[in-house]
Amino acid sequence: MLKRIVVALAVLLFILGGAAGALYYYYTGLLEPVEPAAEDEYIIVDIPSGANTETIASILEHENLIQNQFAFRYYARSRDIGHSFAAGTYRLSPSMHASRIAEIITAGDVYAETTWFTIPEGYTVKQAAEKLEAEGLVDSSIFLELAANPSETILENYPYLQDINDPQIDYLLEGYLFPDTYEIYTTADEEEIIKLMLNRMDGALNSAAAERAGELGHTLHEILTLASLVEREAAVDHERDRIAGVIHNRLAVGQRLQIDATIQYILGETKEFLTYADLEIPSPYNTYQNAGLPPGPIAAPGRASIEAALYPEDHDYFYYNYKYDGTGEHYFSYTYEEHLRNVRKAEENLP
Repeated sequence: MLKRIVVALAVLLFILGGAAGALYYYYTGLLEPVEPAAEDEYIIVDIPSGANTETIASILEHENLIQNQFAFRYYARSRDIGHSFAAGTYRLSPSMHASRIAEIITAGDVYAETTWFTIPEGYTVKQAAEKLEAEGLVDSSIFLELAANPSETILENYPYLQDINDPQIDYLLEGYLFPDTYEIYTTADEEEIIKLMLNRMDGALNSAAAERAGELGHTLHEILTLASLVEREAAVDHERDRIAGVIHNRLAVGQRLQIDATIQYILGETKEFLTYADLEIPSPYNTYQNAGLPPGPIAAPGRASIEAALYPEDHDYFYYNYKYDGTGEHYFSYTYEEHLRNVRKAEENLP
């Protein structure tokens, strides 16, 4: 009799164990992703403040992010994490395991919408401000005020800006806002955008660049200024280091740079042909009237122009002029007489 009871209990335990195993298998299956292959599909979900585990599980099941709200609730209860769920907006995918969804909501890893913007090489801070305002990202007046008078936070984070103490510079950050494509939160303000662009410029103005600038007898500010001239003068990439070489050569002998782009910066517009009156405009940025570099950059140079300023082509050219032949290239000359001949050659290329 006892033997039969033991056997019966063993059978019962076996059945219960099998049932428990089947139930656990069923439960874990309910935690699997709703759509494992939907890795590129996301759903924005709002978890309201004060929502309990039952409410959150119901929302997730309604959005087809979990298979079963009761299985999710049991998972949260078994790990005692329901009280840690944080309110907010989340970006979740049907391809996520329920445990991953619970992890994201527990961590409060809320979703913030982002957008992209691009500032082309050669843009001034005014052009950048206008473009960003047109895209609804900044108030141009606030952006330009920060560019002219950076906040204490900006000056503390980028101490080299404090060394630029020249009242002739209207916008302290002219040239320092790196031209590139950026992804930002849609909630980002003017200062956050400026810091992001300054951070990118930091990558170009690194310790190696500072050391190389010193070898050339220049400060980083002067190199960035020179790079901005290259950026605005060069129309084709393969001429950047050659144009930089011309500028370095002229600086070395004290010859005026006579760069048209500096006049265009003063005018605030790009004119294909400058007048003699334009060349006589009184301004510290007028490189036809003043020797040396202008007080600061006239635009935001890209990485290629900065590299050209740091590593110019070694040559004996002192002049260059635009060909006007549709190539975007220049004629380069050793002497003024040769330059005059090239000017006449360029005039023959005009339509």
